[in-house]
Amino acid sequence: MDVNGTVAEGFEPVREAFVRNFETLGERGASVAVYREGQQVVDLWAGTKDIDGTTPWEHGTAQVVRSATKGTAAAVLLLLHQRGQLDLDAPVGHYWPEFKARGKERVLVRHVLNHRAGLPVLDHPLTPEQALDPLRGPAAVAAQAPVWEPGTDHGYHALTYGWMLDELVRRVTGQGAGEWLAAQITGPLGLDLWLGLPESEAHRVGRAGRVEGPEATGGLRARPKRSVTEAYEDPASLTRRAFAAITPFPEQNDPAYRAAALPATNAIATADGLARFYATLIGDTAGASRLFTPETVELARAEESAGPDRVLVVGTRFGLGYMLHGSASPFLTPGSFGHPGRGGALGFADPESGIAFGYVTNGFRKTVTADPRAQGLVRAVRQALGL
Repeated sequence: MDVNGTVAEGFEPVREAFVRNFETLGERGASVAVYREGQQVVDLWAGTKDIDGTTPWEHGTAQVVRSATKGTAAAVLLLLHQRGQLDLDAPVGHYWPEFKARGKERVLVRHVLNHRAGLPVLDHPLTPEQALDPLRGPAAVAAQAPVWEPGTDHGYHALTYGWMLDELVRRVTGQGAGEWLAAQITGPLGLDLWLGLPESEAHRVGRAGRVEGPEATGGLRARPKRSVTEAYEDPASLTRRAFAAITPFPEQNDPAYRAAALPATNAIATADGLARFYATLIGDTAGASRLFTPETVELARAEESAGPDRVLVVGTRFGLGYMLHGSASPFLTPGSFGHPGRGGALGFADPESGIAFGYVTNGFRKTVTADPRAQGLVRAVRQALGL
């Protein structure tokens, strides 16, 4: 396997795991980056740019990262809170009066981030065209009644998370989350990470698609247990309805989809952009000071929701906007926080070790939260650190 890039001394196990992904796990094209204490220690890429092509993956090739988007978008709300512009314990309706309809007066801003808002579904799903309109998604959520008493339980808000977050940012700042992210974080830092892909960068993005491979060994697996399978197959289940809030789901290679800003699901990034984003959340990097104060890091990773997830039908753990280390989504250590993307992508930070990790791929698998390719790379980082 022709692997490009570099690894620092001691991080050779990551390169070995990356090669194994291509040799045994069906990888077509991917990249992985790791930072330690703000310094890049892994930068690898291999395979083809497009899932169905022959053009080589290059340094700077980017891919849609699906729900790994949620971790980048969460930083917008947490930074607005850090700057005193947003109260996490205020009702959403304080900023967005129309949201209070149909019994949502008690939904707090923190409930949007910790998946306790009770709004994972839409009774009237949006079409792909409607979903790309930045006004239609928030309006649909504002008109939706909760399916459980807000704040009393948790369940993954697969798509509605993004519309609630986006409208909160717009009501507070006058900009959508993607615009704010570009103006305040990714633009100034020079990160290859976009929520709303500029036309000038479209040539860098590879074509993604489905791949098959051996079963995963944890989390929501390629061959999940019966209860999970039944939940995804039942049209009336919260699981099926949450992921069907847009029906049918947009074609993820469509330029219009990539240019839109859906803060739950369609950020586009390089592995380095994703890893350096997390590195800068927790510490200084070359030419940039840390974004999160220590207090905000603790907000991100303090457990807000844990146990059986009413949507994913497994035990999950969430802080504010971030998944936390656990059996459904293993990260580096119990103190890590980040977010996987359905089918492969993963980004996270581990403040104690100073590690920030990013992995992107053009091959989407059936896995939801613990893709075996990403997990093999995480285990290799753990091995390199002697953890």
